[in-house]
Amino acid sequence: MQVDALAVELRPRSMTEAADLGVRMVQANAQSVWRSFVPVYAVVVALALSTVDIAPWLPAMAIFWLKPWLDRSLLFALSRAVFGQSTTFMDLWMARRAVWWPHLAATLSLRRLSPWRSFTQPIEQLEGQLGAARRARTRTILNGQHGSALAMQFAFGNLELAFIAGILAATAWFAPPGHPTDAIGWLSRDDSTLAASMMALSYAGVVLLVEPFFVAAGFAMYLNRRVQLEAWDVEQEFRRTFA
Repeated sequence: MQVDALAVELRPRSMTEAADLGVRMVQANAQSVWRSFVPVYAVVVALALSTVDIAPWLPAMAIFWLKPWLDRSLLFALSRAVFGQSTTFMDLWMARRAVWWPHLAATLSLRRLSPWRSFTQPIEQLEGQLGAARRARTRTILNGQHGSALAMQFAFGNLELAFIAGILAATAWFAPPGHPTDAIGWLSRDDSTLAASMMALSYAGVVLLVEPFFVAAGFAMYLNRRVQLEAWDVEQEFRRTFA
């Protein structure tokens, strides 16, 4: 990695401060992140909604299970933002073979429920580490940081739940007077395709809002860990001083 080309000021931070840096990265590069991600996400949501006739819970489950694959597009845009590069959907499309398809089976099976997946995802996607090298690198990056990575993932998981609870609460508030529980009961009906589709779309909206920040927080923690291990902040200063 060309450390002197980084557009982000790297220095040793606490992991919580690093996660906050990730949030700020999304805010500063919101246009690049969402304009490259939304077309991919829209296709996934449309395909997920097409399964509602098979089982009412299947669309939301499909979106949930495909998150690690969706995160690849987000990480691609964020990794370019670190170097001050904007990203369009065409940039992502041109790099689709490298971003979307490598080791897809492992991504959606063994690593799907990893409690620190956004923290370790750059090891495979950006460093290209595989097999024993990947496992060794993961142990190094995670050494002493399991709790921080787990806490970050737990926090964003609870944020999703809070948004979903807020949607259900809003449904009750805007229901006809005297019928708040009827509205929530209708949304949770197993025999209503419309209700299941609306719930899936609500969940899809929450994921669209939260997931970029979750991926960015993990990515920034990963960068911070590399600063700790490899003294990138010192190298940055030397390169700037003697440029």
